Amino acid sequence: MVAVTTLSESQQEFMEELKKRGRATATILAYNKDLEQLLEYLSQNGKSTARGIRPADIEAFRDSLRNGDYTDKSVSRKLNAVKTFFRWLVIQKVLENDPAAPVAHPRYENPPPRILSRMEYRALRDAARQDVRIAAVIELMLQTGIRIGEVANLKHDDIQNAQIGISAYESQPERTIPLNPAAKQSLESYLAVRTKATTPHVFVTKTGRPLLVRNIRSAVDRYFRESGIENAKVNDLRNTFITHQLRAGVDIVTVSKIAGHKRLSTTEHYLKFVERKDNKRGARLEEL
Repeated sequence: MVAVTTLSESQQEFMEELKKRGRATATILAYNKDLEQLLEYLSQNGKSTARGIRPADIEAFRDSLRNGDYTDKSVSRKLNAVKTFFRWLVIQKVLENDPAAPVAHPRYENPPPRILSRMEYRALRDAARQDVRIAAVIELMLQTGIRIGEVANLKHDDIQNAQIGISAYESQPERTIPLNPAAKQSLESYLAVRTKATTPHVFVTKTGRPLLVRNIRSAVDRYFRESGIENAKVNDLRNTFITHQLRAGVDIVTVSKIAGHKRLSTTEHYLKFVERKDNKRGARLEEL
């Protein structure tokens, strides 16, 4: 007979398993937070072991979230973590039956991606023009579709003339991103005045430490506000790159590889919001 372990102990073992599988750090942190929320809810209802959990308990947890401050999309994401956890418990033979399996996700519609107009991204450029560091960040994301985390982790050795090499990390494969003249010039302008630092990171603070994701997000958000652009986030620079290139007729496989999408279906999702002319397909990457 398998020894009875607490849900908390099982959670810690599950987190270690995710690390061994090479799951993304952000995913592991999110799963851990979601499961802590579940375990706290179950504990308040007198349940501390997996064997005592029933589908009704998971449904009640889901409904408590929906009655709180969470959107249906957030609840569905949290439920994904819960379902993955209980499937793992079944595989580990801690449970014979999965209590989370019959629990339905709340229905919701994904909002369309926020795509900046030409007037908006030009206004954003103008607002950040005097800040060469953040101006370079904005230009890189807008012209290459690079992720904000990849910008923060960018090293000098990653930049090779007219391209950036992104090494494989966590669940993301290695890829090469071309640098167009606008992105290259903006990057060179920043590097010419960059604070001297021992770190190999390209983007650093005034004290020479690597610029963190939260620093980048905060700075870009400030320039969104200054330029009067509403309902926009840092990731919308990436959305704008992807949709613009697809609209220009660039091959979807090319755009998918540059963006680092693991599934072509992720890139195909953007086609719903793009008008493509047949005679323009096969075009080269365009400068925004």
